[in-house]
Order: sequence, then structure tokens, then C-alpha cells
Amino acid sequence: MGRLFAVVVTAIALVSVTLFALHTWWLPPDISTHGGRIDSQLNETMIVAGILFVAAQLALGVFVWRFGERGGTRATWPVRIFPGGATPMVVIATVLVGIEILVLTLVGSKVWASVYQSPPPPGALQIDVLAEQFAFYFRYAGADGKFGVIHPEKMSDADQNFFGLDPATDTTARDDIVVATLVVPANQPVALRLHAKDVNHSFYVREARIQQDFVPGMVIPLHFTATTPGRYELVCTQLCGLGHYNMRAYVEVKSPAEFGQWLKAQQPAF
Repeated sequence: MGRLFAVVVTAIALVSVTLFALHTWWLPPDISTHGGRIDSQLNETMIVAGILFVAAQLALGVFVWRFGERGGTRATWPVRIFPGGATPMVVIATVLVGIEILVLTLVGSKVWASVYQSPPPPGALQIDVLAEQFAFYFRYAGADGKFGVIHPEKMSDADQNFFGLDPATDTTARDDIVVATLVVPANQPVALRLHAKDVNHSFYVREARIQQDFVPGMVIPLHFTATTPGRYELVCTQLCGLGHYNMRAYVEVKSPAEFGQWLKAQQPAF
């Protein structure tokens, strides 16, 4: 049984590595300016982790093959091969894994910070995003280029006042545009402000390589630049209630000219 286990472990390790090497069930093509760095970091992580994984599994297979049960009896472990017992091996493995995690963290933190901690470029298109059970809504500034003030007590799905605007007293809110699909121009920075109405939600567009949680009571910034026109799915990846499975919207990336025409065709919310 020991040698059979060694063969099975080795086969599983080799098959797993092959699937990753061939990019089976891999990520969809990237459509953002920052996605290439994220993909590169992911590949580096998978390569380094894969090497350690294969080495560990092959070592396990070798040890089980050599020192496992044979003919119903358990072989005597040759302690002389490992001075001090298993402790040195455990220490070496811990150090190697620790160095791997530290290096990948230091390298990956730069990529992460470039997306989540750097300010958006000047002239980025400002869009408000509201998440609620179980839908997304998007607000664009009207002709005046200003957003109306949000009043949480005025939020009402029945009146389709999703952002809690007060057009009666706030003139900047009267031309705000509210839609259920996020439309952005290609090759232009977009700066989002994420609002949650009720519970935690998440903004995830896999093709754009962005994912950010919404937190009630906080306005969370997120920026990206899409490069490829098309229609992409936006989903919530935080378990937010019974309708979570169906909480999604779409991101439409248009050419700058098409986006300008689309924006002009939209009617103000009030």
C-alpha cells in the first residue's frame, strides 16, 4: 500500500502541474491597463508555489516508496540519514516557505498599491456606484459636472431614488444620471466611488482584474482604465443575502465617441 500511495501522490502532483502549465480553466483575456502586472504577479506566484509543491510531493512519494510498509511490516526509519530527527527538515521547509511568502508579498504589494492606494489620474471620469440587496446602480454627473448630495434618509427603491437625492432643494442633483449598467469609455481613466446601502457587497469584474468590497457607512474609491470595447459581467462576490446568487450588472466599454453619444442620450433621474 505504501508504494501505491507514493505512485498516486506523484501522479496527482504531475497532473495538477500540467493543468496549470497548459492554462486549463485560466483567466479570461485582460481588458485593463493594470491587468498585465496582476497577471504577471499571478504567474510568478504559481511558478514559485508550483516548484515547491512538486518538490514536496515528490519528496513525499520517495520517502513513502522507500520507507513505507512492505509485505505487511513497517520498515525501520533510518534515523542516521537525518541527524537530529525530523526537526532540521521542518525548519528548512518553514524557512523556504517563509522566504517565498515574504518575497511574493513584497513584489505583489507594489502591484496592489498601484491599483488600490494610488490616486486616479487627473481628468478621470467620476462615477458613483451604489450596491444594495440585490442590485447595482451607477450615477453620472449631468451637464453641470457636479453630483448632488446623497441623503440616506431619502433613499427609496419605490421612488427610484436609489442615491437619496433631493432635487427639490439641491439644484446640482436635478441633472444627475442614474442607470443600471456601468458604461465607460475605452482608454480613459475611470474613478469610482463605492457606496453600500445595507450590507457588505463586492465589485468584481474578472476581465478588468478588479475586486473591491463595499462597506456600509464608507465611501471607497476605486479606479481603473479599460482598454477593450465590449460587454463584461459585474458580480457581487460577498454573500449578502438570499438573492446574492443573482446580484449582477454589466460593464459596457465603448469608444470615446460612442460613450459621448450614449451620455448625451441619457435622461436625468429627475
